[in-house]
Amino acid sequence: MSEDLEARLAGILRASPTLMTVLTTVRDLDPPDWRIFSGAVYQTAWNALTGRDPDYGVKDYDLGYFDDADTSYEAEDVVIRRVAAAFPPGLAEKVEVRNQARVAIWFESRFGEPYAPLAHTDEALGRFVAPCFAVGVRLEKDDALSIAAPFGLADVFDLTIRPNPNRPLAKGWDRVVASARARWPELTVVQA
Repeated sequence: MSEDLEARLAGILRASPTLMTVLTTVRDLDPPDWRIFSGAVYQTAWNALTGRDPDYGVKDYDLGYFDDADTSYEAEDVVIRRVAAAFPPGLAEKVEVRNQARVAIWFESRFGEPYAPLAHTDEALGRFVAPCFAVGVRLEKDDALSIAAPFGLADVFDLTIRPNPNRPLAKGWDRVVASARARWPELTVVQA
C-alpha cells in the first residue's frame, strides 16, 4: 500500500469529527482485534475528494472485532450494548457491531453465499465485495491511525468501484453500485 495514499487517507479521516469520535470511543472500549471499516472509511474519503461534508452519505459505522472464545449471539450482544451505551443518542444507533468470529454462522442464510470462518478481523476485508470497500482503520493508543487495505487504496482515491477479484460477483452487486452512484455520481464503475 502506498505510504503517500495511507498518509493522505489518515489526514482525511482525522478531519471528520464524527468518525474521530467513533474511533476514539471505540479505542477507549478496546474490543479485541477491532477495526472501523467499509463505508465510514471510503465514503469519508470520497466526500473529501468530491468537496462534500465529511458525514455526507455515511449511513453507519461498521465496527468489526474478533472474539472466538464465545461465538454466541448473547456474547456479541453484550459488546453491542456496551458500545451503544458509550455513544450519545443519534450516533449510538449508527455504530453497527459485529463479531467477525460469528459471521460464518449467519452469512450464508442472510446473503445466500458460503462464508468460511475467519481467523482475525482484517481477514474479512479480503472478502468484501469491492476493493474500495475493503479498508479498515483503528485508532491506536498512541493516536496513530493504523490502516488495513488488502487491495491498496488506489480505487478509493480513484473513485472506482470494481468487483473483488478474489470472489464471485456478490449477489446484490447492482444494488450496491446503484446506491453508491446515487450519492457519488462521480464514481467510475468497472464491471466484471
